[in-house]
Amino acid sequence: MKINQVHSALFGVAVGDALGVPVEFQDRELLARFPVVNMRENGSHAQPRGTWSDDSSLTFCLAESLCIDYDLEDIASKFKKWYNSEIWTPHGRVFDIGIATREAIYRISTGHKPELCGGFDVEDNGNGSLMRILPLAFYLKEEKDINIIYQKVKEVSSITHAHFRSVFACFIYVVYALEILKGHDKFEAYNQTKIIVEDFIANKDFNKKEIQLFDRILKVNVNELEKDKVYSSGYVLHSLEASLWCLLKSNTYEETVLKAVNLGGDTDTTAAIAGGLAGLLYGYENIPEEWINVLARKNDITKLCDTLSKKYEIHN
Repeated sequence: MKINQVHSALFGVAVGDALGVPVEFQDRELLARFPVVNMRENGSHAQPRGTWSDDSSLTFCLAESLCIDYDLEDIASKFKKWYNSEIWTPHGRVFDIGIATREAIYRISTGHKPELCGGFDVEDNGNGSLMRILPLAFYLKEEKDINIIYQKVKEVSSITHAHFRSVFACFIYVVYALEILKGHDKFEAYNQTKIIVEDFIANKDFNKKEIQLFDRILKVNVNELEKDKVYSSGYVLHSLEASLWCLLKSNTYEETVLKAVNLGGDTDTTAAIAGGLAGLLYGYENIPEEWINVLARKNDITKLCDTLSKKYEIHN
């Protein structure tokens, strides 16, 4: 197996996810007393060690679809197949799914256009599209037109989460991932992301109040926030801020994902989102081997990574 950035990213997501699954919904104070330091079993969802959740499942669905081509109908179809336990469950059944994603998959099943299946209301801004968007960076890595990047991110997010806030969070995240793919370190990538995104919105008529919600990322340095000002709920903006904070405040993959899990709350998703970027940044070889070895369906994930790598000629 030739390891490359695809393996780093997808295993980065899944390992972070699996670390967080047993303590999902636990609060920060409890985890401060009994911090996660390794893979656990049972816990919140009574799952074996190395079990990943819907975060990784939907990431793998997107990745598998992109192995063929960019096709919204196919991506949506794979999400539906996962929900029906036909593909990409860790142990043959779905044990965790967000409300907005469930409702979107119902709309997919009734024949709606994929990009119209996600919720458009403010209440629909959970982290369900952000947690699965990373594979799109490999499809977009040669794209020079930022408008096309935004449009593709918007389409893929909107399958389950169509509100501007969710779309824009995914856009910032993908731009950051693309900067890491260019070889920038985490701070260079962050600074470049802020410049690129600010330039992009300068000539758009986006709702200013919506854009201002991202000021803690775009106007200041999110990593300078005190820990008690970093929130780790299932709200998309919290998830984006927390994952970037964990990445920028850490120096290894392990430190990043453990920091994310021990923030409490939506532990698996925060760690999956942060873990994907940390995997890209530090490489597959920096993910603890014992965590990879206990991961559910490790060989299937590896085959998926190999196929996606070949499709988009990811070599390093």
